[in-house]
Amino acid sequence: MRYIHLIRLSLMLSSSAALAQSGSHNTNEPLAYPKARKTDQTDTYHGTTVADPYRWLEDDRSAETAEWVKAENKVTFDYLSQIPYRQQLQNRLEQIYNYPKYSAPSRKGEWFYFSKNDGLQNQAVLYRQKGLDGKPELVIDPNKLSADGTTRLGAFSLSKDGKYAVVGLSKGGSDWQEYQVMELATKQYLSDKIEWVKVSGTAWQGDGFYYSRYPKPEGSALAAKNENHQVFYHKLNTPQSADRLVYEDPQHPQRFHIASTTDDERFLLLSVSDRGKGKDGNALFFMDAKIDQKSFSPVVEDVTDFSYGVVDNDGDRLLILTNEKAPNSKVIAYDTKKKAFSTLIAEKPEPIAENSVSAAGGKLFVEYSKDVTSNVEVFDYTGKRESDIQLPAIGSAGGFGGEKDDKFVFYTFTSFTFPPTIYRYDIATRKSTIFRAPEVDFKPTDYETKQVFYTSKDGTKVPMFLTYRKGLKLDGTNPTLLYGYGGFNISLPPAFSPLRIPFLEQGGVYAQANLRGGSEYGEKWHEQGMKLKKQNVFDDFIAAAEYLIAQKYTSPAKLAVQGGSNGGLLVGAVMNQRPELFRVAIPQVGVMDMLRFHKFTIGWNWIADYGSSDNADEFKALYAYSPIHNLKTGVAYPATLITTADHDDRVVPAHSFKYAATIQEVYKGQNPVLIRIDTNSGHGASNTKKNIETTADIYSFILWNMGVKSLREIASK
Repeated sequence: MRYIHLIRLSLMLSSSAALAQSGSHNTNEPLAYPKARKTDQTDTYHGTTVADPYRWLEDDRSAETAEWVKAENKVTFDYLSQIPYRQQLQNRLEQIYNYPKYSAPSRKGEWFYFSKNDGLQNQAVLYRQKGLDGKPELVIDPNKLSADGTTRLGAFSLSKDGKYAVVGLSKGGSDWQEYQVMELATKQYLSDKIEWVKVSGTAWQGDGFYYSRYPKPEGSALAAKNENHQVFYHKLNTPQSADRLVYEDPQHPQRFHIASTTDDERFLLLSVSDRGKGKDGNALFFMDAKIDQKSFSPVVEDVTDFSYGVVDNDGDRLLILTNEKAPNSKVIAYDTKKKAFSTLIAEKPEPIAENSVSAAGGKLFVEYSKDVTSNVEVFDYTGKRESDIQLPAIGSAGGFGGEKDDKFVFYTFTSFTFPPTIYRYDIATRKSTIFRAPEVDFKPTDYETKQVFYTSKDGTKVPMFLTYRKGLKLDGTNPTLLYGYGGFNISLPPAFSPLRIPFLEQGGVYAQANLRGGSEYGEKWHEQGMKLKKQNVFDDFIAAAEYLIAQKYTSPAKLAVQGGSNGGLLVGAVMNQRPELFRVAIPQVGVMDMLRFHKFTIGWNWIADYGSSDNADEFKALYAYSPIHNLKTGVAYPATLITTADHDDRVVPAHSFKYAATIQEVYKGQNPVLIRIDTNSGHGASNTKKNIETTADIYSFILWNMGVKSLREIASK
């Protein structure tokens, strides 16, 4: 870690210096990019020699990398500072984001816990109150934990009696967390301190809790490979060194081991997954405290391609959500005494949304996805369907969880122009009422959302949501932002973002494509975008762009594409394959080196979706679309703004560093190809301020490179 400060210092100095300058660069002139040293580094994969001349940029501790970062940020922020409406956009983003945002309450005994952001606070603040009419009292304010507001509350897990809570904090956007224990009566911390926690639950049982961690990393904590995931039990008021090792498997160093307990604390559950070996499922084990069981018994003994997640227990039975022999998922019961399975809620034509079965008040709440929109049904613990929950519109619902003795539950509903609204659902009467609705500075009735279905290259019908101001003219001149992800069984359902509104106010069209690789239509949809079929995802995205152009929503000169993480890979791949379709490309925190992604932090975890360059057939597929390895000279690439951050220890910034150095080397045209590197931020923005600043820069870059010289007047609410 001794050189990490060099990168952070360079980032801060270059950003502040560039922002202080004005008039130093004409955005219509060709840019002079920093010179990146090239080496003769090569690797041989299954007989193919592959050059990697910028391998040195993988070292986040080197002074040379820090200097390159500083120089790149100076070019980027010099360019952005010349866009005349950049500050105007940022002001509007701040204005529209500045309203109170609440989470749905959750009950523990007589207390209701919820988070609230007053408007522009960098972090949401945790409160509690006695009863729904009680006076809120502060529990944790993360904004006071760091000078720049980048320390985040990553975990808050209450003990069964509500006397204690595990508090997990992450710093600067890192995925690493540090656990402490708070006594709720005094709101004081015990002496307990637990370090190097990652990919972990907090599972209370008795006078302590289970958690997962890695050994202290050797070398860079933000880039070193994470292996040997261990489960420990921590007893309150003892040092971490005294924690009891519950489970590890050094023979399989890339497995995840995650412990949880049922609400009654009777069952300790252990989920074991082996995505590093290309499997997307898990094994499942339990210990029964009722009989003082001392070793794990298997529910599913071997890691398979199927997932098994315990929703709750009903006496001796474990209620489990699984996709075994049910690609759209189902709920089964496992009798821990009889060692027998039974089907509780059978598979339906509509998939159960990912991890969207909740338990509360003795009921099961199951969210189904019908063409990417929510439909929620209520079942009893025998699997008998009791009712539907009537949702206010077409959109997305989430929440519903709670205690076994709850009489009502809360859920949140949202859509593209429907700000997240909290509803209270009475279990006995089966009625929903609005509990809390936000007030946002825009008129939802001025906008509309429609869902379209377009045809991909192989004939597959793919859904896409379009949102825009009413009265839109289909003349091909509308600035359009096409967003996608397409991977890891993750769905992109309708959801509201206040930061999207300023783009729509400028006559923009927001298009969200539900590509294969996600969970929109169950596991089969996911499988169609994995490994050797990953090209389907890119074909789906390209077909979405072609649809928008053919239907005259936009034109290539007015079309931008954006995606983050796996979506950053998506943008990098499609701008290589069809650069003429897009005017602007925004690859954010992308996986850009598909031959080496598994060598950093938990990148090996992605082998289940991508495959690995260690496998000959998978190497061939990866090499064919890897963004870095398919950049070519003589290609007219779109205007490109790459974004990453110094504390991204999920997709390490080396991906974006090497990609930026390569595209700046090969591209000789007029379009800017820039990289924006944030400080004290991670895989996502580490606070509200950084989120707004990054969004303002992205919108400014998009509109400026589409030829927009000034912004429209914005009508007040």
